Amino acid sequence: MNYRFFTNKSQNTPQNQPIPGREAEMIQGRSGGYMFDAGIWQMLRRCLLIGTAQSTYYADKKELTQDFIGVIKQAVAEDPHRVAEEILYASDGRSINNSAPILALVLLSMGETPAAKKAFLEIFPQVVRTGNHFYEWLNYTKSIRGFGKVIREAGTAWLSREDVRALAYQLLKYQQRHGFQHRDALRLFHVKPPTVDHDRLFKWAVSGWEGLPEYNPDDTLTQIWWYEWLKRHPEQTHEAITQGRLTHEMCAPVGKMDQAAWQLLFNEMPIGAMLRNLGSLTQLDVLRADSRENLDRLEAVLNNKNHLRRGRIHPIDVLKALKTYKSGGKVGRSQKTWTPVPRIVDILEKALELAFDVVEPTNKVFLHAVDISGSMSCGVVGSVGLTCCEIAATMALVTAKAEKNYEIRGFSTKFIDLGISRRDSFSSALKKASNNNFGATDASVAYDWAIKNRFKADVICFWTDNESWAGRKHPSVALKEYREKVNPNVKAVYVTLTPYQISLVDPKDKNSWDLAGFDPGVPRLIQMLANGEL
Repeated sequence: MNYRFFTNKSQNTPQNQPIPGREAEMIQGRSGGYMFDAGIWQMLRRCLLIGTAQSTYYADKKELTQDFIGVIKQAVAEDPHRVAEEILYASDGRSINNSAPILALVLLSMGETPAAKKAFLEIFPQVVRTGNHFYEWLNYTKSIRGFGKVIREAGTAWLSREDVRALAYQLLKYQQRHGFQHRDALRLFHVKPPTVDHDRLFKWAVSGWEGLPEYNPDDTLTQIWWYEWLKRHPEQTHEAITQGRLTHEMCAPVGKMDQAAWQLLFNEMPIGAMLRNLGSLTQLDVLRADSRENLDRLEAVLNNKNHLRRGRIHPIDVLKALKTYKSGGKVGRSQKTWTPVPRIVDILEKALELAFDVVEPTNKVFLHAVDISGSMSCGVVGSVGLTCCEIAATMALVTAKAEKNYEIRGFSTKFIDLGISRRDSFSSALKKASNNNFGATDASVAYDWAIKNRFKADVICFWTDNESWAGRKHPSVALKEYREKVNPNVKAVYVTLTPYQISLVDPKDKNSWDLAGFDPGVPRLIQMLANGEL
């Protein structure tokens, strides 16, 4: 027996210990591994884009949201204008939904400096765009801070906007949300109607119409007139939809909805409603394999990048719709069942690819390392069971579909071939990623494999929750070794898919980047980094 096991120490530091000399730059993740501190601004962007309202493998949603609130308060105290820019960036179709930007908006309004109040008022109408957003904001405001001067100013301005027709649309479409009704908001802010049309609208919102006034097609409140008419003539739903251009939210509670009514709605249905109602439209036979005209319209809308962008359709929305629709109602919240139409599945596959921002191939060599460890199996979008691993595989496939030279593999404590190629559909990629979801996390194995196989990548891209803890050496050390042995010019990109304040990127490494996940522009950013454009 001897003590060589102790005296012959490896020069590598295991991931459950900080790198010697770098202790001040590193923090311990929830998994026990040490990683670099991402800092408040990177953490802020992650929280805004990814959200914290869903528990992850290592933390529940209350803990994550408490971290989010602390980061926002710290950032607002440091630079409220920059916080406002980050909120706007996320709210403009980049966040999974608008809830995280709205919560951040409330916390921005609580900033102690005049600059914070000013920044809040400037971005308010760009973040709070719909009646649903407005009442969600009121709900958070009531719970967190109360209704002070700056809140009354913002709320009054929103309810007094110059475009009365647009305001009437919002008040009609969203008559009650998040525990609030119109009368609550109008009484809360004591809004004085700036015009006669505002006065009529507010009286309807508070008391409704006892008698139906004479119809005037040029009236600003024409849509409300048709809604009130439908309440009195529910059997005339088809006419109300056609003449009044009522949406599903407006006519369904008061009219009689049949297949013909849904057909009329579909003819004018906006892109977001299309995605949400594909199952219902199929069940009602509005969308069938032989309904060529309807399927053509669906394709013209969903497979148009301009429509997707203007509708602020997030790729995760399309991914949810794809998984839900293909299941025939077996996943998601719908109580309905349907037989999926193959062409609709194809349309959704194409829409998902278009929802991301990609360009022509860079002709660089990419190695995609998808985190398939057990922590990535926790649901991110609970209503349809999407996991971080599935979303990671989807985003990696988007980038691969735009390139010719790539490898997609999965890492836990091994680095395995997932069998995913650009020829895969997103549906098949989801299945392949899910079938391999297991184990502890060691991001360094991707570099070990690349060194062993002399794989000369221009870009190594990790799709991960950053909780790497099981390895004998830190990923940043393994990257340095890869550069010494294979390619000194390789670029490393880590796409973080959870709102943690940890990073695998060495802040001293100018050729490594940490990107916040779920941003539709991430594939394009990766391509720009590969080309040296950033």
